[in-house]
Amino acid sequence: MAGQQDGRETPLDCIVVGGGPAGLTAGIYLARFRRRFLLVDSGQSRAAWIPRSHNHPGFPGGVNGIELLERMREQLSRQGGGLVEGSVSGAACHQDGLFRVAIGDQTFAASHLILATGVIDVEPPLPNVLEAVRRGLVRQCPICDAFEMIDRSLVVIGSGATGLGEALFLRTYTPHIVLVTLGQPLGLDDASRRRMHEAGIEAIETPIVEITLEGDRLARLICADGRVLIFDAVYSALGIHPRADLAAALGVALYPDRRIVTDDHQRTSLDGCYGAGDIVTGLNQLGVAMAQAQIAAVDVHNRLRAREGLCLPS
Repeated sequence: MAGQQDGRETPLDCIVVGGGPAGLTAGIYLARFRRRFLLVDSGQSRAAWIPRSHNHPGFPGGVNGIELLERMREQLSRQGGGLVEGSVSGAACHQDGLFRVAIGDQTFAASHLILATGVIDVEPPLPNVLEAVRRGLVRQCPICDAFEMIDRSLVVIGSGATGLGEALFLRTYTPHIVLVTLGQPLGLDDASRRRMHEAGIEAIETPIVEITLEGDRLARLICADGRVLIFDAVYSALGIHPRADLAAALGVALYPDRRIVTDDHQRTSLDGCYGAGDIVTGLNQLGVAMAQAQIAAVDVHNRLRAREGLCLPS
C-alpha cells in the first residue's frame, strides 16, 4: 500500500476500483503475481443482490451472491491481497505516468489502474422492491435464472424493443408471459406487435395500482382497469446505469450507453488503465466479469515484467 509519506510517493503496481466479482478476481490474480496493489471496495456490488445463481459453473446447487463475494474476499486475504473499504472520490493520470486515486483523506499512486465499477440496475417502481429482489421475486437477468422459471407465470416490466426483447427471450421457457408497461406507451411498430401476438405474449399498458406480496412469491398485481394478474416472478427490462463517472473524469473512451470501450486485453483508451466486468460492454455474467479481470491482471503483470526485464521481447 502506498500513499503520501514525508512528501514522497512509493507507487503501487496497480489500483483496482470495485469489489465485485471482477475486482476481486483481479485482486486475487495480482496477489498471486506478487504485485503490490490496492483493491478499493465501496460495498455496492450488485452481485450481493443475487438470491442464488444456478448458472455459475462449479456450484451444482447454486450460490448466493453474498456467499460468493465472501468466498472471494477470503481467497484474496489468503493470498495476502490488500483490500480497503471505501469510495474513490477522485482519480487523475499525471504526466509521470502514475494514476493518483483519492480515498477519503488519503491519495494513493499506481502505474496501472483497473476499473471494475459495475452498473446499477434500474429497479421498477414497485413497493418493497429491494426486499423482492433479495427474495428472487423481482429478477434482472433471464440469462441467469430463466431456467428456474420453466412453465411459470411471469410479468415483464418494460416497453419498446427492450421490453419485448426480454419477453421473447423468456418465451423459450414459458408461454405464460405478460408485458406490463406501467402506464407507458407500448412503443412497438406493427411488425413487432405481430411478433408479440404470434408468441402469445399479452401486453398491458394501463397503470398498476397495487401489488400484493404473499409468502415466497409476488402473488398479485392489480391494474387500474381492474384486471388482476397472478404470477410467480417479475422481470425488469428497464435497463441499467453504468457507474462511469470515474472513467469519464479520467477521459476514458465510453460507448453511447456509457460503458467503457476496451480492446482484447481489456485496455481502455488511456494507457495503463483497464476495464473489467459489467462496466464494460458485453454480457453481464459472473463468469464473463471474472474472465475479463483475469485478462486485465495478466496484461498488467506482463507489462510490469517487460519493464523489469523479466520477459523476452515480443
